[in-house]
Amino acid sequence: MIVVTSVNVNGIRAAARKGFVEWLAGTEADVVCLQEVRSEPEQLPVELRDLDGWHAVWAPAATKGRAGVAVLSRAEPQRTAIGFGSDEFDNSGRYVEIDLPGLTIASLYLPSGEVGTERQEEKERFMAEFLLHLTALRARAAADGREVVVCGDWNIAHRPEDLKNWKANQKSAGFLPEERAWLSRVYDEAGYVDVVRALHPDRTGPYSWWSYRGRAFDNDSGWRIDLQVATPTLATRATDARVERADTHAERWSDHAPVTVAYDVDN
Repeated sequence: MIVVTSVNVNGIRAAARKGFVEWLAGTEADVVCLQEVRSEPEQLPVELRDLDGWHAVWAPAATKGRAGVAVLSRAEPQRTAIGFGSDEFDNSGRYVEIDLPGLTIASLYLPSGEVGTERQEEKERFMAEFLLHLTALRARAAADGREVVVCGDWNIAHRPEDLKNWKANQKSAGFLPEERAWLSRVYDEAGYVDVVRALHPDRTGPYSWWSYRGRAFDNDSGWRIDLQVATPTLATRATDARVERADTHAERWSDHAPVTVAYDVDN
């Protein structure tokens, strides 16, 4: 069994002050994928600089204070890679992957976008390049007898069941028809599986992000944009998937909640 957690920490230094360090100390996960770290390794809180029992791969953005991803694993990785071969995005702190025996695990922070701005154009360029990477990654993994799971903040809700107010957000970044169609291509063309949705095909949510504005968390007015997207065989080995939603607004250490999946890799 291997347990994999993905979470956008919304700034790891702030999250550490609010409870992330305690969460990490108590997690059952074997691998933790982080997004929106927004910190250089030397800027990390002292509790996170030398993590006892963890091997850490940090991929900060070239622009300080932006993006940043990481993978923490209890087992030492056989291989690590930052970026996916993109001239534009490999220094943007948006992708890192590690190899464990028989398994490649990646942490992704896909751009959020904003309709009618350069940020949305950047998101579209990223998606175009990243789909090619996902296709090639699956082919390489199959040739090597490996499975793949790409964890992270994909910043796209795929179906109406994936966000509370879907009717009002059809022209909003994160739920645009072209973004949803791209995610369909990840599944239908590149051949990956949305693990949480496969285990919970008929339920609304479970949401993983709630705006800090208003009473979104209290009203469970959220979005399911934090995904674990896996190769089909690995997806069938997922035995449990859950969102670790805080009990109260005050107990949150990020506007996202950890998404945790257990895989029976000995099947």
